[in-house]
Amino acid sequence: MTATGYSLLGVTAVVVATLAVGAYGWRFSRTTSDFFVASRTVRPGLNASAIGGEYLSAASFLGVAGLVLAFGTEMLWYPVGWTAGYLVLLVFVAAPLRRSGAYTLPDFAESRLESRGVRRLSALLVVAIGWLYLMPQFQGAGLALAAPTGTGTWLGGVLVATVVVVNVLFGGMRSITFVQAFQYWLKLTALLFPLLFMAAIWLRDGAVSPASVAVGSGNAAGDSWTSPLAGTDHELYTTYAIIVATFLGTMGLPHVVVRFYTNPDGAAARRTTLLVLALLGLFYLLPPVYGGLGRLYAPDLVAAGRAESVVLELPARMVDGTLGDLLSALTTAGAFAAFLSTSSGLTVAVAGVISQDVMGRRFGGVRAFQAGAVVAVLVPLGLALLTEGVGVAQAVGLAFAFAASTFCPLLVLGIWWRRLTDAGAIAGMVVGGGCAGGAVLATLLGVGPGGWPGALLAQPAAWTVPLAFLTMVGVSLATPRRVPRHAARTMVRLHTPEAVQLDRGNPPR
Repeated sequence: MTATGYSLLGVTAVVVATLAVGAYGWRFSRTTSDFFVASRTVRPGLNASAIGGEYLSAASFLGVAGLVLAFGTEMLWYPVGWTAGYLVLLVFVAAPLRRSGAYTLPDFAESRLESRGVRRLSALLVVAIGWLYLMPQFQGAGLALAAPTGTGTWLGGVLVATVVVVNVLFGGMRSITFVQAFQYWLKLTALLFPLLFMAAIWLRDGAVSPASVAVGSGNAAGDSWTSPLAGTDHELYTTYAIIVATFLGTMGLPHVVVRFYTNPDGAAARRTTLLVLALLGLFYLLPPVYGGLGRLYAPDLVAAGRAESVVLELPARMVDGTLGDLLSALTTAGAFAAFLSTSSGLTVAVAGVISQDVMGRRFGGVRAFQAGAVVAVLVPLGLALLTEGVGVAQAVGLAFAFAASTFCPLLVLGIWWRRLTDAGAIAGMVVGGGCAGGAVLATLLGVGPGGWPGALLAQPAAWTVPLAFLTMVGVSLATPRRVPRHAARTMVRLHTPEAVQLDRGNPPR
């Protein structure tokens, strides 16, 4: 069998396994609560694996290795930020958000601020972030399938969209939880197993340091991940902007936040987050090694514009014969699992919002959720097929910046500051989202200027997040009469452990 045949076989196996695991969850999905939040019965171990499955997207599986190959170890700021974002989420958001009893981010916004206007704006932003994040998943799937097989770049995206829609339609969150947990361990295996063989070959060849090889933008020997991002305009600012976006954007991603609603209580949400930190830390040890080895064995991928395919192509280059082809097929299967798991989580999150805020009154319940899932997938798939993709890591980084500039201030202030008003929340999200969205659009269209203006647009989080916080606080202080009527009662519910609520005869939702 040829290398193409092995890759197709690997992708087929992942698709079949995904549908089989999803089908196992279909039989447990009956009620609306099953479809939205798995009836809030997902335990920390399973939930942490599912979060790892959906969070480790194409940007993690392919993008990190490609960035290290092209630009050096300074790009490790990306995975460090993506992991540390869960530490911020653990400290400030996880348990209170679960105690809110909400199904979606718009649910939380409305119950906290007692405003339909805040809910509508939050719903719009959830859909925008979800679609911005889904587009590179579909585009990346097309490239991942086309690289080893020579098929059209449209096929991978269509295949991922089809599998995701089938699982979400029939099983909702209950089914997707099992699928994503399975896919985390599949992705970890798909990176670890080939790496064992490649590490042995690297040691056999004399263990030359990958850091000693200059590639791409000219990173020299001795580059360090603790250094600012070299080769960029205003590298120190760019580094700090990426840190802000990745640290604070995690809590604003709809597919991340919705998973905390599936925990039984706030304590379980905190335990889940601790386990997620361990699972992400374990996974992120692997992609940078692929990038480092790529500097020795596949430096030509940078000049060819295929740096992000290093994970897919490196095993066959380093390991001869059929074994190398099989190992490359395994990494291709893992990449496809990354596209499937992340797309599934985003589809559930966006479908929940569309069904509640757009289709709920017309259809209602499970039927509205299923209709919302179809819309949630078709729109970004169409955009992905019609537009040329940017690097997956860059596109996902922009989604983080947009989320950090909108939902991060809403969640942090909504949970910890009683004086937040609906007017302040709307103003902050409009200002932060408008500025970040404009910067994202300019970057995607390639119309950004040079110098400082270009750097500020390319990585906007360092100024849009503080601006959103200041706007929310300032407008809220200027509108004290609009403080929600039951703000004090809501704050007590958010910060009171479930055991205390039960002692008082007030069962948590």
